[in-house]
Amino acid sequence: MDFKIEHTWDGFPVKHEPVFVRLNPGDRGVMMEVSAPFFSDPPAPLGEPGKPFNQLWDYEQGLDLSFKVSRGETKWQGSAYIPWSYFPPNVTKFNSFAIHGSKDKRNYEALYPVPQHELQQGQKPDFHRLEYFKPFSFNTLLGEKWNQPESDLWLIEKPDV
Repeated sequence: MDFKIEHTWDGFPVKHEPVFVRLNPGDRGVMMEVSAPFFSDPPAPLGEPGKPFNQLWDYEQGLDLSFKVSRGETKWQGSAYIPWSYFPPNVTKFNSFAIHGSKDKRNYEALYPVPQHELQQGQKPDFHRLEYFKPFSFNTLLGEKWNQPESDLWLIEKPDV
Protein backbone atom coordinates (compact mmCIF):
# COMPACT_ATOMS: atom_id res chain seq x y z
CA MET A 1 0.00 0.00 0.00
CA ASP A 2 1.40 3.37 -1.01
CA PHE A 3 0.66 6.78 0.49
CA LYS A 4 1.88 10.32 -0.21
CA ILE A 5 1.72 13.07 2.41
CA GLU A 6 0.78 15.97 0.15
CA HIS A 7 -0.86 18.39 2.61
CA THR A 8 -0.11 20.29 5.75
CA TRP A 9 -2.09 19.26 8.85
CA ASP A 10 -4.66 21.97 7.99
CA GLY A 11 -5.17 21.01 4.35
CA PHE A 12 -2.79 23.23 2.36
CA PRO A 13 -0.54 21.64 -0.29
CA VAL A 14 3.05 21.01 0.83
CA LYS A 15 5.71 23.14 -0.89
CA HIS A 16 8.18 20.31 -1.50
CA GLU A 17 8.29 16.78 -2.86
CA PRO A 18 5.73 14.81 -0.80
CA VAL A 19 6.79 12.26 1.79
CA PHE A 20 6.17 8.75 0.40
CA VAL A 21 5.15 5.90 2.72
CA ARG A 22 4.79 2.26 1.66
CA LEU A 23 3.46 -0.60 3.79
CA ASN A 24 4.40 -4.15 2.80
CA PRO A 25 3.37 -7.38 4.51
CA GLY A 26 5.99 -9.32 6.45
CA ASP A 27 6.00 -12.67 8.22
CA ARG A 28 5.43 -11.24 11.70
CA GLY A 29 4.63 -7.60 11.01
CA VAL A 30 4.66 -4.77 8.52
CA MET A 31 7.62 -3.34 6.65
CA MET A 32 7.23 0.44 6.47
CA GLU A 33 9.34 2.24 3.89
CA VAL A 34 9.69 6.02 3.83
CA SER A 35 11.21 8.30 1.23
CA ALA A 36 11.28 12.00 2.08
CA PRO A 37 13.11 15.27 1.59
CA PHE A 38 15.92 15.86 4.06
CA PHE A 39 15.65 19.37 5.47
CA SER A 40 18.53 19.28 7.99
CA ASP A 41 16.58 21.79 10.08
CA PRO A 42 17.54 21.82 12.80
CA PRO A 43 20.97 20.26 12.30
CA ALA A 44 21.74 17.06 14.21
CA PRO A 45 22.22 17.51 17.98
CA LEU A 46 25.72 17.52 19.43
CA GLY A 47 25.02 14.47 21.59
CA GLU A 48 26.52 11.05 20.94
CA PRO A 49 24.40 8.97 18.50
CA GLY A 50 22.42 6.22 20.23
CA LYS A 51 22.66 7.86 23.67
CA PRO A 52 19.90 9.70 25.58
CA PHE A 53 19.56 13.34 24.59
CA ASN A 54 17.27 15.96 26.15
CA GLN A 55 14.53 17.23 23.79
CA LEU A 56 15.42 14.83 20.99
CA TRP A 57 11.89 15.36 19.62
CA ASP A 58 13.09 18.74 18.31
CA TYR A 59 15.23 16.97 15.67
CA GLU A 60 14.53 14.85 12.60
CA GLN A 61 14.67 11.29 13.87
CA GLY A 62 13.41 7.75 13.45
CA LEU A 63 11.16 5.59 15.57
CA ASP A 64 12.39 3.51 18.50
CA LEU A 65 12.65 0.46 16.21
CA SER A 66 15.28 -1.38 14.29
CA PHE A 67 15.52 0.46 11.01
CA LYS A 68 17.76 1.12 8.06
CA VAL A 69 18.30 4.57 6.66
CA SER A 70 20.27 6.15 3.87
CA ARG A 71 20.65 9.90 3.58
CA GLY A 72 21.77 12.12 0.77
CA GLU A 73 22.15 15.88 0.64
CA THR A 74 18.46 16.53 -0.08
CA LYS A 75 16.62 13.24 0.51
CA TRP A 76 16.51 10.33 2.92
CA GLN A 77 15.05 6.84 2.70
CA GLY A 78 14.36 4.45 5.49
CA SER A 79 12.66 1.20 6.32
CA ALA A 80 11.46 -0.19 9.61
CA TYR A 81 9.97 -3.54 10.44
CA ILE A 82 7.02 -3.05 12.79
CA PRO A 83 6.03 -6.28 14.57
CA TRP A 84 2.34 -7.14 14.94
CA SER A 85 2.75 -6.88 18.71
CA TYR A 86 3.16 -3.09 18.36
CA PHE A 87 -0.32 -2.69 16.84
CA PRO A 88 -3.42 -2.50 19.05
CA PRO A 89 -6.15 -5.06 18.36
CA ASN A 90 -8.65 -4.34 15.58
CA VAL A 91 -6.89 -1.50 13.79
CA THR A 92 -9.60 0.23 11.73
CA LYS A 93 -8.16 3.71 11.08
CA PHE A 94 -4.91 5.10 9.74
CA ASN A 95 -3.09 8.37 9.22
CA SER A 96 0.53 9.28 8.64
CA PHE A 97 2.41 12.44 9.57
CA ALA A 98 5.60 14.30 8.74
CA ILE A 99 7.18 17.04 10.85
CA HIS A 100 10.20 19.11 9.92
CA GLY A 101 11.74 22.50 10.55
CA SER A 102 12.22 24.36 13.80
CA LYS A 103 10.79 27.26 15.76
CA ASP A 104 8.65 29.51 13.52
CA LYS A 105 9.55 27.40 10.46
CA ARG A 106 8.12 24.18 11.97
CA ASN A 107 5.93 22.32 9.46
CA TYR A 108 3.30 19.73 10.35
CA GLU A 109 1.98 17.56 7.54
CA ALA A 110 -0.71 14.89 7.41
CA LEU A 111 -1.80 12.24 4.96
CA TYR A 112 -5.38 12.97 6.00
CA PRO A 113 -5.49 16.61 7.16
CA VAL A 114 -8.17 18.40 9.13
CA PRO A 115 -10.70 19.59 6.52
CA GLN A 116 -10.35 23.35 6.13
CA HIS A 117 -14.08 23.94 6.73
CA GLU A 118 -13.67 22.31 10.18
CA LEU A 119 -10.71 24.44 11.29
CA GLN A 120 -11.31 26.68 14.27
CA GLN A 121 -9.55 29.95 14.94
CA GLY A 122 -6.29 29.38 16.82
CA GLN A 123 -6.39 25.61 16.28
CA LYS A 124 -2.99 23.89 16.45
CA PRO A 125 -1.83 20.56 14.97
CA ASP A 126 -3.02 17.60 17.02
CA PHE A 127 -2.15 14.16 15.68
CA HIS A 128 -4.32 12.38 18.23
CA ARG A 129 -7.62 13.42 16.62
CA LEU A 130 -8.83 10.03 15.40
CA GLU A 131 -11.90 11.54 13.77
CA TYR A 132 -9.61 12.75 10.96
CA PHE A 133 -8.04 9.34 10.37
CA LYS A 134 -9.48 7.34 7.45
CA PRO A 135 -10.80 3.76 7.45
CA PHE A 136 -8.05 1.16 7.17
CA SER A 137 -7.82 -2.61 7.27
CA PHE A 138 -4.73 -4.80 7.27
CA ASN A 139 -6.87 -7.26 5.32
CA THR A 140 -6.46 -4.99 2.28
CA LEU A 141 -2.73 -5.65 2.55
CA LEU A 142 -2.82 -9.28 3.71
CA GLY A 143 -6.05 -10.77 2.34
CA GLU A 144 -9.58 -11.12 3.67
CA LYS A 145 -8.87 -14.32 5.65
CA TRP A 146 -5.95 -12.83 7.61
CA ASN A 147 -6.48 -12.31 11.35
CA GLN A 148 -4.27 -10.03 13.41
CA PRO A 149 -2.24 -11.94 16.01
CA GLU A 150 -2.86 -11.07 19.65
CA SER A 151 -0.26 -8.99 21.45
CA ASP A 152 0.82 -9.16 25.08
CA LEU A 153 1.54 -5.43 24.85
CA TRP A 154 -2.16 -4.65 24.46
CA LEU A 155 -3.70 -7.07 26.95
CA ILE A 156 -6.04 -5.37 29.37
CA GLU A 157 -5.82 -6.57 32.95
CA LYS A 158 -9.14 -7.52 34.44
CA PRO A 159 -9.58 -6.73 38.11
CA ASP A 160 -10.14 -9.65 40.48
CA VAL A 161 -13.83 -9.83 41.33
